Amino acid sequence: MKKQTKNILYGFILAFVTIFSFEVFAQGPGFEEDVEDTPVDGGVTLVLAAAAAYGVKKINDKRKKQEK
Repeated sequence: MKKQTKNILYGFILAFVTIFSFEVFAQGPGFEEDVEDTPVDGGVTLVLAAAAAYGVKKINDKRKKQEK
């Protein structure tokens, strides 16, 4: 695929995930009220930040390799 086509495809995938991710609920209507809620702590944030940093590094490495 051409680079521009890939970028457009990735943009549509990102938009799709962003738009429809709000429709996902952690607890559906089948749970009782006495269920203890579990908070999402900072660990998830750290994993997402590490994944983003790794992705940026891979993109930069690929660009440097293409320039040579």
